[in-house]
Amino acid sequence: MANFSLKNFLSRTELQREKLKDYRNVVLIQIVLVVFVLVFDSPLHENSRSEFSKLVISILSFCGAFYAYLLWDLLRNFSTSKLLIKGIIAVLAAITIIGMLGEFPYYQIIEVPDRQIYLLTIHGLLFPIEIIVISFAIRDLFSQGYMSSDKLWGAACVFLMVGISFGSLYDILNTAVPGSLGQNIELGIPNYTECMTHSFCVLAGIDSGLPMSRLVRNISVIEAVWGGLYGMIIIGKLLGLPRAENENQIN
Repeated sequence: MANFSLKNFLSRTELQREKLKDYRNVVLIQIVLVVFVLVFDSPLHENSRSEFSKLVISILSFCGAFYAYLLWDLLRNFSTSKLLIKGIIAVLAAITIIGMLGEFPYYQIIEVPDRQIYLLTIHGLLFPIEIIVISFAIRDLFSQGYMSSDKLWGAACVFLMVGISFGSLYDILNTAVPGSLGQNIELGIPNYTECMTHSFCVLAGIDSGLPMSRLVRNISVIEAVWGGLYGMIIIGKLLGLPRAENENQIN
């Protein structure tokens, strides 16, 4: 019985280490992606065809593709459904390949007759995947357990993931109805960076200064309320968990 209990403990420990590594990897690429968007947003809007803008778009595209892969890698910690895991990696691979073929700034292999529908399809497939990963991660954070490094990294991961996901949602809305953010923005990466900037302004409690539509404004309010509630709830939850070294005494 002792050996059996020890194997269970080692199995949980290995899973915890894997989640810690995956959460940390996702947070790091999220930080790189967000900082890069915020710093190099202006050149893209000034001239998206310049050589510097093309370099920025290429780097953002690579980071986005890597981020999508890390989300899938993180999801494998939460679900054993082969259909879900294989289905999501297939969709992400298709999105990445099609996106690169149609949007890569230095060359365009495929001609896109309707760029609006093309972008809506890509982001419309990506957004539900982000929601799925967020839901699994939140369930993991609020599952029974003890205070550990993976939960701290997971809390940061979910917060940043929601900010990026709302950015994707604003991007979908502004692509479907151009001008929803109150100004004419070039579709594609320039539109996405503006939406990401707006999303993190909302989470930070900063007015983005955009004369947005009523729908975008209302969704922004939802995001702002969620950000405040998440901070209070997650801090209360994590502070209420026992430390790892006290687990055996409590059980």
